[in-house]
Amino acid sequence: MRAIIATAAGGPEVLQATDVPDPRPGPGEVLVRVAAAGVNFIDTYKRSGIYAMPFPHVVGAEGGGEVVAVGADVTTLAVGDRVAWASAPGSYAELVVVREDAALVVPADVSDEVAAALPLQGLTAHYLVASTFPVAAGQDVLLHAAAGGVGLLLTQLAAQRGARVIATVGTDEKERIARAAGAAEIIRYRELDDLTTELPARVRDLTAGRGVDVAYDSVGKDTFDASLASVARRGMLVLFGASSGPVPPVDPQRLNAAGSVFLTRPTLGDYIATRDELTWRSTELFDAVRAGTLDVRVGATYPLADAADAHRALEGRATTGKVLLLP
Repeated sequence: MRAIIATAAGGPEVLQATDVPDPRPGPGEVLVRVAAAGVNFIDTYKRSGIYAMPFPHVVGAEGGGEVVAVGADVTTLAVGDRVAWASAPGSYAELVVVREDAALVVPADVSDEVAAALPLQGLTAHYLVASTFPVAAGQDVLLHAAAGGVGLLLTQLAAQRGARVIATVGTDEKERIARAAGAAEIIRYRELDDLTTELPARVRDLTAGRGVDVAYDSVGKDTFDASLASVARRGMLVLFGASSGPVPPVDPQRLNAAGSVFLTRPTLGDYIATRDELTWRSTELFDAVRAGTLDVRVGATYPLADAADAHRALEGRATTGKVLLLP
C-alpha cells in the first residue's frame, strides 16, 4: 500500500510517499480502507520532533473508511461497516489498523469526508465546552483561531449553549466564516501592534472590564500572555494546543496575580478514557451533524501524496476548517 512516512524529525520536506507492506489486524482490531485521513497539528508536532516519536514512522492518527478485514475477538464490527477514528497511528495511508474500541460507527447519512473530519477536532471541541469548562448561557468565551478546525466547531457548540464568543482571526475571510459559525465579536489580531497588551484591553472593553469566563487557546506561545490577561477573576485558561510553539514554563504566582485564575492543559485521551465516554461524545456530535445543527467545514483536500503541502498550509495558517488527505 501507499503511505506517508516521516523519514526524520524536521519540516514538511521529510514526508515521503512510500510503498509499505499492508498491515494486518490483530485481536480486537479491524483493517480499514481509508477514504479520507484527517490532518491535525499534532501530526506536525510528531513530524517535527516536538513530540517524541520513532523515525521513520507512518504519519497521522485520524480518518474514516470501510472495514475490509477483522481480527480475532472482534464482536461489534464486520466487513463493510463504515467507521471513523481519532487515534489509529499510521492513518496517512491506504490501509490502517484500528482498535475496535476506538472505532466510531458512521451513520449512513454522514459522508466519508465529514466522518473523517469530525473525530479528533469534534471530540476535542465537545470535551472543551462540555467537560473542561462546562459553558453556560450568559458567559463570555475568548477563542483563538476561531476559523480553524477545532475553532469552528467550538464556536458553534459554545454559541448553542448561550455563550457570547469573542473570536480572534487573521483575515476577512476567516472573520466571515467565524461569524457564520456564531461568533458574536471578532478581534483581528493582525491589526494589533502589541498582542499581549492590546488584545486584553479589547476583551475587557467588550466585557465591561470584567474579562472572559474562559479563554480557549490552541495557539500557545504567541497568545498565552494575552489570554491570561483576558480572563476574569476565578476564570479559566484552557491551553489545548501550541500552533505557534510551546509555552515557556509558567510561575504559578502568575495565576494568583491574574485573579486566582485556573490553568489547565487538557488532552483528548483523558476525556475519552472509557468506551462509554467516547460513545457519548461521538453520538452527540453525529446526531448534531445529522440534525443540521453542527456544520463540519472541510476547508481543503489534498491527494495523499501531497501531505507535505497540507502540512505547509496548516502550519502557515492558510487553512480554514478541516484539512483532509484523500488516498
